[in-house]
Amino acid sequence: MLTKLFGFNPDSQTVGKEVAAGVTTFLTMSYILFVNPMILSDAGMDFNAVITATALAACFGTLLMAFWVKVPLAMAPGMGLNAFFAYSLVIGEGISWETAMGVVFISGAVFLFLTWVGIREKIVSAIPISLRLSIPAGIGLFITFIGFQNMELIVRDDATMIALGKISTPLVLGLLGILIITILEVKKIRGSILIGILAVTLTAILFGLISPPVTYFSAPPSPAPVAFQLDILSALRWGLLGAIFSFMFVDLFDSVGTLVACSYEAGLVEKDGTVKKIDKMLGADAIATLFGSLAGTSTTTTYIESASGIEEGGRSGLTAFTVAVLFLVALFFTPVIASVPAYATAPALVIVGMFMFRNINKIPMKGWPDIVASFLTILLMPLTYSISMGLTFGFLFWTLLTAIAGNIKAIHPVMWIVAALSAINLWVTLT
Repeated sequence: MLTKLFGFNPDSQTVGKEVAAGVTTFLTMSYILFVNPMILSDAGMDFNAVITATALAACFGTLLMAFWVKVPLAMAPGMGLNAFFAYSLVIGEGISWETAMGVVFISGAVFLFLTWVGIREKIVSAIPISLRLSIPAGIGLFITFIGFQNMELIVRDDATMIALGKISTPLVLGLLGILIITILEVKKIRGSILIGILAVTLTAILFGLISPPVTYFSAPPSPAPVAFQLDILSALRWGLLGAIFSFMFVDLFDSVGTLVACSYEAGLVEKDGTVKKIDKMLGADAIATLFGSLAGTSTTTTYIESASGIEEGGRSGLTAFTVAVLFLVALFFTPVIASVPAYATAPALVIVGMFMFRNINKIPMKGWPDIVASFLTILLMPLTYSISMGLTFGFLFWTLLTAIAGNIKAIHPVMWIVAALSAINLWVTLT
């Protein structure tokens, strides 16, 4: 029965180990239930409804991994992608969150098509390694910048645009949260981010800074304020083409990188380097994004935190099934999630930003096209408050400089298309 449902192998796996691995994965990624609603609420979305949408999207995507793909991988709305949704699209572009949700749906639909026809993996190979590594690094800086703002470490300044904030409750508790999470990470304690969020929240309650939840259990909030509210027709306009492709590229590198890394850990890679079930994994990723946009949340993707459960021995879809069930159970603790202040989730943004930035040393910096494109990609994401602008400058400058250097053969045909779209996006944005 378990073998048929989850690909469970009774000869090498045990139910107890698979369930324990699922619990471990959930603890390491459950912070998204606190952080995603906080970010999307900045875009004008209903906080409590987004909690439900987040849990439902995570549950649905992870169940696809459990029953269809039969691997120990978990999914949820992606960090960086939610920031792009709220701060670059809604706030930066000035569009409604309903239209932005339409952009998410369209990007998911295109992704599903590219996966079915086998083009998705080819696109990844067309992008130079310098840009593939620069994208998560730039998003990491962007997320960290937002976290510092939420804890009031960085504030607005009329003279210099930004400045250091003054000593305040959010700043002190935010820095405390970073310290707690960092120490737990050094000690390799699972669920460090979740523990840090709860520790800061509990401290705020003990000192009377916030009120404790009236009740700890309740029926899940209705997702009605955000579910099926996407505006696909408004998203189908030329000015949002760049945003659609930005979602696609960010999700593409995030999901493929995560899937490959976790597949190696789970023994899902053939001797020739081929990842088993990669097509189904990418398909599940795209389908989960479509479902998430309908439920009312930003792009859903595979979580690198799945590796924590794999390290605990998770090897089948039973691990993913456990994670999915726990996301549903967490919905009944919504009063606790809703009581968490912004400065308690801010440390999570900073730490996740650090995680995304840590591979920057692997970026090749031998030629000027790589140096300039990587620098602009990483720096312009936080400075322009736009992930898409960082991508636009990176893709455009790498292609132009590589061509000028006379190394045209190094430019994949796909990159010419990407560069042309980037140029159009830049022109539309600046005019």
